[in-house]
Amino acid sequence: MSDKPMRGRAWPRMLLLIALLASVGALVYGWNDFARFSTAPLNVATQGDSIDISRGSSFKGIVGELRQRGFSTANPLYWRLLAEQMHVAGKLHAGEYALEPGITPRQLLANMAAGRVLQRNFTIVDGWTFGELRQALARAEKLNHDSAALDDAAVMQKIGAGGEAPEGRFLPETYAYVKGDSDLDILRRAHAAMVKTLDELWAGRAQGLPLATPYEALILASIVEKETGIPAERAQIAGVFVRRLEEHMLLQTDPSVIYGMGANYAGNIRRSDLTTDTPYNTYTRPGLPPTPIALPGKPALVAALHPAAGDALYFVARGDGGHVFARTLEEHNRNVDCYQRKRCR
Repeated sequence: MSDKPMRGRAWPRMLLLIALLASVGALVYGWNDFARFSTAPLNVATQGDSIDISRGSSFKGIVGELRQRGFSTANPLYWRLLAEQMHVAGKLHAGEYALEPGITPRQLLANMAAGRVLQRNFTIVDGWTFGELRQALARAEKLNHDSAALDDAAVMQKIGAGGEAPEGRFLPETYAYVKGDSDLDILRRAHAAMVKTLDELWAGRAQGLPLATPYEALILASIVEKETGIPAERAQIAGVFVRRLEEHMLLQTDPSVIYGMGANYAGNIRRSDLTTDTPYNTYTRPGLPPTPIALPGKPALVAALHPAAGDALYFVARGDGGHVFARTLEEHNRNVDCYQRKRCR
């Protein structure tokens, strides 16, 4: 019997097997390629990239933007399969999302599904004036500048602190925000943080201070803040001013005079400036100035409410950021000659 018919029937089987193996191979390759795509980093080369998903964006549109900006070259079908596998298709939240180097498609979709939007930080620096704070807010990226057209009084009204002088009322700290937040939100939070911090510190203040209210403590702290940036000196500086208040001496603090000069201050304080009366000239007016002269940080607040003990009533800048303290005017004048006029004896 001839085996030709048998061999003739074998060819289709072999072709079917080959086709089946090819299909299996393609499926294995496709699955492996999909798995590689889901865990391989996106094409993010620089720090600080992000993608902004507006409300109502389609999944196709999101993937299209990733491809159009070069972050992904993968087939959109892979993105769809991954979203279905993760059970997040149709559950992606609007917002701005960070695209950091090394982030994978799986991580990005997980962030979008959880609404882990990109947070930015805004830092209020110890010793800024309220004017400097407003200028910095105006430069902050991705923040709605709702206060831009408002004067200071209107800003305070908007944040629920109408009638308060703004200087000194905002706690220097770092505040997180997301795209679309308002600058008024940051001011509101910083104001609340200062109220809370000052109330807590006032409750635990040293006894016998010549300060009648928490606001007076805030004013003194702002002076301490501007007089020294050296942590170890803050309590000493505060101690000098507390003793001068107790002795009914003029505070004679240059930063307050400079604040009162406003735009007239050109970088140097002259003798005529010390004799020109303003509400902030502590060489011509007794007691504390009418408002803070800056935004004091918590360390300056602590120093004002816990001044160092001692008998010094004067201090002069050494020229290296620190100060030399003196008990008597005669000793102080010698220090001034030595450290400012360079006539040490």
